[in-house]
This record gives sequence, C-alpha cells and structure tokens, in this order.
Amino acid sequence: MQQLKLVSAEEKLVISLSGEIDAATSEDFYAEVTAIYNNDAKDVVFDCAALEFIDSTTLGTFVKIFKNLAADGHKLKLVNVRPRIKKLFEICALDKLMEIEG
Repeated sequence: MQQLKLVSAEEKLVISLSGEIDAATSEDFYAEVTAIYNNDAKDVVFDCAALEFIDSTTLGTFVKIFKNLAADGHKLKLVNVRPRIKKLFEICALDKLMEIEG
C-alpha cells in the first residue's frame, strides 16, 4: 500500500512517500504526482523517509516523471532514501540522472 502526500508547495513541490510502490500501484502513483504537478508546475522533491519498497516498474515511473519535469525545465530530487532503495537507483545508474540523497 502506498501513500503520497503533498507536504509543501512553496518554492518546490515536496511530496512525502510512504509504504510500497510497485507494479500494482505505480500507475496510481504516476497519476497522483502528475495531477499535483499539473496544478502547480515546480521542481519536485520526494521525501522517501517512510518509503519501504519499490520495484523495477516504480523505477520506470520515476524516470517518466523525471522526463516530464525536465521537458518543462524543472528538476526532480529524492531525499531521505533508504540504503536498499538507493541501491536500486544506483544499479540502474539512475543516480547519475536524478539527484538522490540518503
């Protein structure tokens, strides 16, 4: 079960993620993030402190979000990423594409 919450929309959109995001929930995750972004297009920061699990489908979803933001000149950043989740991004070299902080 995933939960997504818009925490702040001042300078950047800060979105808190929790639970699990996988193949079963990644489309909903993408739709929710896109709706938030389309309402107020800014840089996006995902706070992943409570994010427990992602799979390869979710990695693809992050790339899709990254590309959408980059096309508009905005950035995507992940903060408070747990080591095992960060490792997935590193294995796929996505840490070279987007900013990821542990």
